[in-house]
Amino acid sequence: INFYAPAAAFKNLVYTPSFQLAEVKVDGKTYKTILKDLQFDKVDDALIHIDLLELVEDKKVIANIPLKFVGSSKGVKDGGKLITKMKSLKVKTYPKYLKEQIEVNVDNLELNGNIRVEDVKVDNYEILNSPRIPVASVVLTRQLKQEEATAPAAGAAAPAAAGAAPAAGATPAAAAPAADKGKGKK
Repeated sequence: INFYAPAAAFKNLVYTPSFQLAEVKVDGKTYKTILKDLQFDKVDDALIHIDLLELVEDKKVIANIPLKFVGSSKGVKDGGKLITKMKSLKVKTYPKYLKEQIEVNVDNLELNGNIRVEDVKVDNYEILNSPRIPVASVVLTRQLKQEEATAPAAGAAAPAAAGAAPAAGATPAAAAPAADKGKGKK
Protein backbone atom coordinates (compact mmCIF):
# COMPACT_ATOMS: atom_id res chain seq x y z
CA ILE A 1 0.00 0.00 0.00
CA ASN A 2 1.50 3.29 -1.06
CA PHE A 3 0.95 6.46 0.93
CA TYR A 4 2.58 9.81 1.53
CA ALA A 5 3.37 11.55 4.81
CA PRO A 6 5.80 14.29 5.79
CA ALA A 7 9.24 13.08 6.87
CA ALA A 8 8.69 14.61 10.32
CA ALA A 9 5.93 12.05 10.96
CA PHE A 10 8.55 9.27 10.83
CA LYS A 11 11.15 11.02 12.99
CA ASN A 12 10.45 9.01 16.18
CA LEU A 13 10.45 5.74 14.23
CA VAL A 14 13.59 6.32 12.15
CA TYR A 15 15.96 8.22 14.42
CA THR A 16 16.08 5.82 17.35
CA PRO A 17 18.25 2.79 18.16
CA SER A 18 15.31 0.93 19.70
CA PHE A 19 12.99 -1.51 17.97
CA GLN A 20 9.46 -0.21 17.56
CA LEU A 21 6.13 -1.33 16.24
CA ALA A 22 4.33 1.27 14.15
CA GLU A 23 0.59 1.57 13.74
CA VAL A 24 -0.26 3.14 10.39
CA LYS A 25 -3.76 4.36 9.50
CA VAL A 26 -4.45 4.64 5.77
CA ASP A 27 -7.95 5.25 4.36
CA GLY A 28 -9.58 4.37 7.69
CA LYS A 29 -7.81 1.02 8.02
CA THR A 30 -5.11 0.37 10.66
CA TYR A 31 -1.99 -1.70 9.97
CA LYS A 32 0.52 -2.99 12.54
CA THR A 33 3.96 -2.67 10.96
CA ILE A 34 7.69 -2.70 11.61
CA LEU A 35 10.40 -0.70 9.87
CA LYS A 36 11.92 -2.69 7.02
CA ASP A 37 14.05 -0.29 4.95
CA LEU A 38 15.02 3.37 4.64
CA GLN A 39 16.31 5.51 1.80
CA PHE A 40 18.03 8.86 2.25
CA ASP A 41 18.90 11.55 -0.30
CA LYS A 42 22.53 11.25 -1.38
CA VAL A 43 23.16 14.99 -1.24
CA ASP A 44 21.40 16.33 1.85
CA ASP A 45 20.72 13.06 3.78
CA ALA A 46 16.99 13.80 3.98
CA LEU A 47 14.64 10.82 4.40
CA ILE A 48 13.00 10.20 1.00
CA HIS A 49 11.48 6.70 1.28
CA ILE A 50 10.54 4.24 3.97
CA ASP A 51 9.39 0.61 3.70
CA LEU A 52 7.18 -0.81 6.41
CA LEU A 53 6.35 -4.50 6.77
CA GLU A 54 2.81 -5.39 7.78
CA LEU A 55 2.62 -7.88 10.63
CA VAL A 56 0.28 -10.83 10.16
CA GLU A 57 -0.35 -12.78 13.38
CA ASP A 58 0.07 -16.32 11.95
CA LYS A 59 3.16 -15.57 9.79
CA LYS A 60 6.69 -15.40 11.16
CA VAL A 61 8.58 -12.19 10.62
CA ILE A 62 12.33 -11.49 10.48
CA ALA A 63 13.48 -8.49 12.51
CA ASN A 64 16.64 -7.01 14.03
CA ILE A 65 16.13 -6.74 17.79
CA PRO A 66 18.58 -4.58 19.81
CA LEU A 67 20.60 -6.16 22.62
CA LYS A 68 20.62 -4.81 26.16
CA PHE A 69 23.45 -6.00 28.39
CA VAL A 70 22.41 -6.40 32.03
CA GLY A 71 24.28 -7.36 35.17
CA SER A 72 27.80 -6.79 36.39
CA SER A 73 30.49 -9.01 34.90
CA LYS A 74 32.99 -10.86 37.12
CA GLY A 75 35.73 -9.94 34.63
CA VAL A 76 34.92 -6.23 34.89
CA LYS A 77 35.02 -6.47 38.69
CA ASP A 78 38.52 -8.00 38.33
CA GLY A 79 39.67 -4.98 36.31
CA GLY A 80 38.72 -5.93 32.74
CA LYS A 81 36.71 -3.95 30.22
CA LEU A 82 33.38 -5.05 28.70
CA ILE A 83 33.43 -4.83 24.91
CA THR A 84 30.12 -5.18 23.08
CA LYS A 85 30.64 -6.56 19.60
CA MET A 86 27.03 -6.70 18.39
CA LYS A 87 24.21 -4.22 18.91
CA SER A 88 21.35 -6.37 17.64
CA LEU A 89 20.40 -9.91 16.61
CA LYS A 90 18.44 -10.98 13.56
CA VAL A 91 15.53 -13.11 14.72
CA LYS A 92 12.57 -14.93 13.22
CA THR A 93 9.38 -15.09 15.28
CA TYR A 94 5.66 -14.51 15.32
CA PRO A 95 4.60 -10.85 15.69
CA LYS A 96 3.04 -11.46 19.12
CA TYR A 97 6.51 -12.31 20.52
CA LEU A 98 8.28 -9.22 19.16
CA LYS A 99 9.74 -7.11 21.93
CA GLU A 100 11.73 -3.94 22.25
CA GLN A 101 15.05 -5.60 23.16
CA ILE A 102 16.80 -8.84 24.04
CA GLU A 103 18.40 -8.82 27.49
CA VAL A 104 21.80 -10.51 27.74
CA ASN A 105 23.02 -11.23 31.27
CA VAL A 106 26.80 -10.71 31.65
CA ASP A 107 27.10 -11.67 35.36
CA ASN A 108 29.11 -14.86 34.65
CA LEU A 109 31.41 -13.32 32.02
CA GLU A 110 35.01 -13.86 33.18
CA LEU A 111 38.20 -12.02 32.19
CA ASN A 112 39.09 -12.94 28.57
CA GLY A 113 35.67 -14.60 28.27
CA ASN A 114 33.08 -14.31 25.48
CA ILE A 115 29.34 -14.52 25.15
CA ARG A 116 28.50 -15.88 21.72
CA VAL A 117 25.27 -15.81 19.72
CA GLU A 118 24.68 -19.46 20.67
CA ASP A 119 24.74 -18.47 24.37
CA VAL A 120 21.81 -16.06 23.94
CA LYS A 121 18.59 -17.94 24.65
CA VAL A 122 15.22 -16.29 24.06
CA ASP A 123 11.91 -18.15 24.16
CA ASN A 124 9.98 -18.24 20.86
CA TYR A 125 12.90 -16.68 18.91
CA GLU A 126 14.87 -18.37 16.17
CA ILE A 127 18.17 -16.47 16.04
CA LEU A 128 19.47 -16.24 12.48
CA ASN A 129 22.99 -14.93 13.16
CA SER A 130 25.92 -17.37 12.98
CA PRO A 131 26.12 -19.12 16.40
CA ARG A 132 29.91 -18.72 16.93
CA ILE A 133 30.01 -14.92 16.54
CA PRO A 134 30.94 -13.16 19.82
CA VAL A 135 28.28 -10.80 21.16
CA ALA A 136 30.33 -9.40 24.07
CA SER A 137 33.65 -10.07 25.76
CA VAL A 138 35.74 -8.88 28.68
CA VAL A 139 39.30 -7.96 27.74
CA LEU A 140 42.33 -7.02 29.78
CA THR A 141 42.82 -3.28 30.17
CA ARG A 142 46.20 -1.73 29.42
CA GLN A 143 46.80 -1.22 33.15
CA LEU A 144 45.99 -4.86 33.95
CA LYS A 145 48.34 -6.04 31.16
CA GLN A 146 51.16 -3.91 32.60
CA GLU A 147 50.53 -5.24 36.10
CA GLU A 148 50.67 -8.84 34.83
CA ALA A 149 53.86 -8.14 32.87
CA THR A 150 55.66 -6.59 35.84
CA ALA A 151 54.45 -9.11 38.45
CA PRO A 152 56.35 -12.19 37.08
CA ALA A 153 59.47 -10.09 36.35
CA ALA A 154 59.56 -8.72 39.91
CA GLY A 155 58.99 -12.21 41.34
CA ALA A 156 61.89 -13.68 39.30
CA ALA A 157 64.26 -10.81 40.16
CA ALA A 158 63.81 -11.20 43.93
CA PRO A 159 65.41 -14.70 44.22
CA ALA A 160 68.32 -13.70 41.98
CA ALA A 161 69.01 -10.62 44.10
CA ALA A 162 68.87 -12.70 47.28
CA GLY A 163 71.44 -15.17 45.87
CA ALA A 164 73.81 -12.36 44.88
CA ALA A 165 73.86 -10.87 48.38
CA PRO A 166 76.74 -11.98 50.63
CA ALA A 167 75.97 -14.54 53.31
CA ALA A 168 75.10 -13.30 56.77
CA GLY A 169 78.24 -12.35 58.69
CA ALA A 170 80.44 -12.16 55.55
CA THR A 171 82.04 -8.87 54.66
CA PRO A 172 81.86 -7.37 51.19
CA ALA A 173 85.67 -7.58 50.93
CA ALA A 174 85.60 -11.34 51.61
CA ALA A 175 82.96 -11.88 48.91
CA ALA A 176 84.87 -9.89 46.27
CA PRO A 177 87.91 -12.24 45.92
CA ALA A 178 85.61 -15.21 45.38
CA ALA A 179 84.00 -13.43 42.44
CA ASP A 180 87.40 -12.63 40.86
CA LYS A 181 88.71 -16.26 40.81
CA GLY A 182 87.19 -17.11 37.42
CA LYS A 183 88.30 -13.90 35.68
CA GLY A 184 92.07 -14.58 35.63
CA LYS A 185 91.89 -18.07 34.03
CA LYS A 186 91.36 -18.68 30.32
